Amino acid sequence: MVDTLPEVAGQDGIYGLSAHRGGDHWLLVTFGLSELFGKDSADPEVSGWGLELTMRLPATGARPPAWSLRLLQQLGRYVFSTGRAFDHGHRMDPGGPITGTPGTRLTAPAFATDPRLGTIDTPHGRVQFLTVIGVTADELARMKATGTAHVLAELAAASPLLITDADR
Repeated sequence: MVDTLPEVAGQDGIYGLSAHRGGDHWLLVTFGLSELFGKDSADPEVSGWGLELTMRLPATGARPPAWSLRLLQQLGRYVFSTGRAFDHGHRMDPGGPITGTPGTRLTAPAFATDPRLGTIDTPHGRVQFLTVIGVTADELARMKATGTAHVLAELAAASPLLITDADR
């Protein structure tokens, strides 16, 4: 199933968001952080910001959870408003639950090259698909202490597709 979710279309730089149901999980993919319709940026090697965001979540409902759509929209807004693009190994501490509700232990997003989509070359330059992974406060603290790569490797060992489960 492919569904373009209109609640984020054209808002704050993210042109849209597609949700694909892949068996036991949803795959969300932004579009609009790269150049979709023509080459506008000065760097011929990179398409727009050089990235699109992905996120995988358990497929427990007919649609992905609304908080995940809001999170990807907010991350897109961050890129456009600050001029800072995310990259593999980045992480951030937004200061509260990424779901917007206190019922989750996930308090921060981390970023890794998407394990399936990776990086592609397009007519408008290179695009890296970065998957957003929800991490706990403990995992974020360990990322700060030992490096993001070590904790991302642990998470990938437990979930090779880096599925974010708000109930973990």
